[in-house]
Amino acid sequence: MKRSQGYDIIGDIHGCALTLERLLEQMGYRKRQGVYEHPSRMAVFLGDIIDRGPRIREALHLVRDMVDRGSALIVMGNHEYNALGYCTLARPGSGRRHVREHNERHNRLIRATLEQFEHYDNEWHDFLDWFYELPLFLERDGFRVVHACWDEHLIRQFEQMHPDGCINEDFLHASMAPHSFAGRVMDRLLRGTAMKLPDDRIMTGRDGFQRQFFRTKFWAGEAETYGDIVFQPDPLPRDVAEKPLDPEDSERLLSYDEAEPPVFVGHYWLEGVPEPITPNVACLDYSAVKYGRMVAYRLDDEAYLDPDHFVWVEVNRSEQDT
Repeated sequence: MKRSQGYDIIGDIHGCALTLERLLEQMGYRKRQGVYEHPSRMAVFLGDIIDRGPRIREALHLVRDMVDRGSALIVMGNHEYNALGYCTLARPGSGRRHVREHNERHNRLIRATLEQFEHYDNEWHDFLDWFYELPLFLERDGFRVVHACWDEHLIRQFEQMHPDGCINEDFLHASMAPHSFAGRVMDRLLRGTAMKLPDDRIMTGRDGFQRQFFRTKFWAGEAETYGDIVFQPDPLPRDVAEKPLDPEDSERLLSYDEAEPPVFVGHYWLEGVPEPITPNVACLDYSAVKYGRMVAYRLDDEAYLDPDHFVWVEVNRSEQDT
């Protein structure tokens, strides 16, 4: 399929505004009346513009200005969704004060964002309203973007109820029930697929948190062991990784056929040299805010992903963005 224009799909930003500017300029974007644009291409952001980094407010303004100008598209990330829940009062009878609980972990995740908007309260509330305008997924010119996982069945169900691809406040409240339709949509599309560790095992991640679940590949297809399906920075314990997949766990796996359009995700904190995961699946989150790389894929007319179309800028500790 010949696309109407070129697209530059960009992974998680997490407040690294200066690094994003370097990446955009490397790809030929220039400011016109204060907003980045390209004469023949459009940027596509995979969400997670906020949290963790040093210039969250600046990054939000940069991205929103591009979207408003028409020089960029964007989908919602789990951090924008988390912010909506954290800053929204729960409804009576819910048993909580806010939609997203204000516990130690949640406080830590959003702390940098709230601190950087401390003197810009009206701006922050304006951005929260804007987050409701971010679709959960996009299909355009024969490619797809979603923050963490393309689940065809859930997406088509959601699309029937929300043709614009966006949630509203009722859906936000409903999503707090994890086994509800809203809860499954938000968890699957924005956080990915996960599986319980076999034999009730618990593992401790690099962040110090103990977990009973691990992230899995939504394109898994044929898999024989638990190690074949893990997709997260923390490796499984060796004995778990080598354990054959339980048939019931195997049946729960999603797949993404190579005949499907190319799909781009962020979210997963990859390391190393950016490259396709499969001929039609790419993750563009290479841990920029953790001194990794900020990555984009320059999509032209190709039906299958080209390793030479990945571009990136390195992030190091001496830069102002870190």
